Amino acid sequence: MSIKKITFTNKDNQQLSARLELPNHMKPHSYAIFAHCFTCNKNLLAVKNIARALNNKGIAVLRFDFTGLGESEGDFVDTNFSSNIQDLISASDFLAQNYKAPNLLVGHSLGGAAVIYAAKEIDSIKAVATIGAPSSPNHVQHLFKSDVDEIKKNGIATVSIGGREFNVKKEFLEDIDSKKMETCIKSLRKPILIIHSPQDNTVGIQNAKELYHYAHHPKSFISIDGADHLLSNKEDSIYVGDVISGWASRYLDTPPKTIIKTNHQVAVSIGNEGYTSEVISGKHFMIADEPESIGGNDFGPAPYEFVSAGLGACTAITLRMYADRKKWPLEQVIVHVNHEKIDAEEENKKVDVFNRDIQFFGNLEEKQIKRLLQIADKCPVHKTLHASSLINTNLKK
Repeated sequence: MSIKKITFTNKDNQQLSARLELPNHMKPHSYAIFAHCFTCNKNLLAVKNIARALNNKGIAVLRFDFTGLGESEGDFVDTNFSSNIQDLISASDFLAQNYKAPNLLVGHSLGGAAVIYAAKEIDSIKAVATIGAPSSPNHVQHLFKSDVDEIKKNGIATVSIGGREFNVKKEFLEDIDSKKMETCIKSLRKPILIIHSPQDNTVGIQNAKELYHYAHHPKSFISIDGADHLLSNKEDSIYVGDVISGWASRYLDTPPKTIIKTNHQVAVSIGNEGYTSEVISGKHFMIADEPESIGGNDFGPAPYEFVSAGLGACTAITLRMYADRKKWPLEQVIVHVNHEKIDAEEENKKVDVFNRDIQFFGNLEEKQIKRLLQIADKCPVHKTLHASSLINTNLKK
């Protein structure tokens, strides 16, 4: 993936810090916004893992710090649930003006509640996914339950959340009390995916039951058995990302997969948008491209890099076969290949040179290493590149 460090302004003209994660193998067909949990930030490992899983399916992800958190400007004490919703709308406006309007909102914990409210205000949103979301925003009061009376009495109090201290105003409590999730989600009328763990001790599974009950179809529920609220286990967050990307594909403008039928060993397809090419070899799918410096998107290796890869792979396989047959203690081979064109003796001509460096690992004798280097020159691709080849070109009908 490719990560861009960006900032955008909220409704109060404060700068919010964000990261835009883009697929590294294709241009994104859709954009998503991720809303982090209460008092968390955009750099939570689970957020990154989910974004990367979405990237793998061609979905760009904007993850940002809400006002007053992380690297964003503003003071947390002056924020509330409504300002979080407005931050999401500002993020959507930024994408629409600079990239493409978002189609997917993903929210974790209180961020999950926020994306439900924001989805009603953002016309471009086609699907919403929540992770460990409360069925009512005022659920977060349990995080500072012992301080609620002080907040109501004095108008403000310092509370400890996750080992960090935050100032919370009375207006924050009034704001979350005023938000009625049942009314909001019943009027949402957009596809929603509710993901929750039965073992979530921060936001109980009953919240997922209530959200699902409130929502209209199409609605889906996925249980992530064994996961904690923060998805601390890497495998859990990757799984969640894979589930969201697969589910959302039914509602996003996902381009159809190119199907190339061929009776050849390899077929390559290119459209009219740059040099990105789809390579099909049997059941295997690859991307070829050119560097950005010559107008490509750099979504895959350049053609000569594929040639170098073929030489490297053939060399490694040939050496592996030979060592196995001889029962030599060759544990690993690494083949490094560079390609360059240099001036030939003949004027105005170039010659292709492949520089190949080979590393051997294992308890090998010197004479065995020398023999393996000789065998490297006997790999079929080496012989093909070293000799002259004939290429027959025909029009396929």
